[in-house]
Amino acid sequence: MEHSDIAIIGGGPAGLSAALNGRVRNKSVRVFSGDYRATGLYKAEWLENILGVPGTTGKDYLAYCIGQAKEKDVDFVSGRVLSIMPMSGKFTISCGADLYTADAVILAIGIVQSAAFPGERELLGKGVSYCATCDGMLYRKKAVCVVIRSAEGVHEANYLHEIGSTVTVISDGRSLDGLNEAIPVVKGKQLTILGENQVEAVQAGEETIPCQGVFILRSTIAPTSLLPGLEIEDNHIKADRNMQTNIPGVYAAGDCIGRPYQVAKAVGEGQIAALAAAEYLAKP
Repeated sequence: MEHSDIAIIGGGPAGLSAALNGRVRNKSVRVFSGDYRATGLYKAEWLENILGVPGTTGKDYLAYCIGQAKEKDVDFVSGRVLSIMPMSGKFTISCGADLYTADAVILAIGIVQSAAFPGERELLGKGVSYCATCDGMLYRKKAVCVVIRSAEGVHEANYLHEIGSTVTVISDGRSLDGLNEAIPVVKGKQLTILGENQVEAVQAGEETIPCQGVFILRSTIAPTSLLPGLEIEDNHIKADRNMQTNIPGVYAAGDCIGRPYQVAKAVGEGQIAALAAAEYLAKP
């Protein structure tokens, strides 16, 4: 498994600031991030309240920040982190079908918009999954529901269909361009995952769909699902003034720890998190 001193989850201003400052402290840094073009900041038409940065678009600002991080040899991994597990003094990070390790982790995951569905946390690992390409082969010739809440959901549903799963898509009404015509679609914004010790069905509105697996494809994963035991306060990750969470070696910065949701705040917190992580790594 590839190893880095610091793993940063999120490639927005907080994550990129942490990456830059981690490299300034001579630490190896790996940033895990989805497509930054899907973020609200990228789509911002004009930014004019960032000290030292004349008015600019969100697109240009992000491109400049990413370029600056790459010049410092920050390693970027494109994909969605599915889990972070403390193990023997290190952290194992699952991203898609790949595993990485790091000595410290900085969470810069932005705002998690969606709450967990009823039954999701209880049945995680018992039929609930966040990655079809990772776990799909376990469900060949089995019935699965794919809950699409992100751009890659159509691709994942098609993949499950191609490997022989019986797929039903549950959509919130978004466009499903490219979805295999053989896959049925049920519309439902609110749903409940049913089962005692294993997924047995999904209830979407008034319709109950029997299945053995549920793939929930969001653009972000709730922090407590990402890292079990992480302390949450007022729907944000709880962190102290050094950006330290309740888990040693894990820091958090940016929108995920609370308001105001501003670039300048995120950049400052990213710097603090990186410096605190570097100090943590220096301890014997």
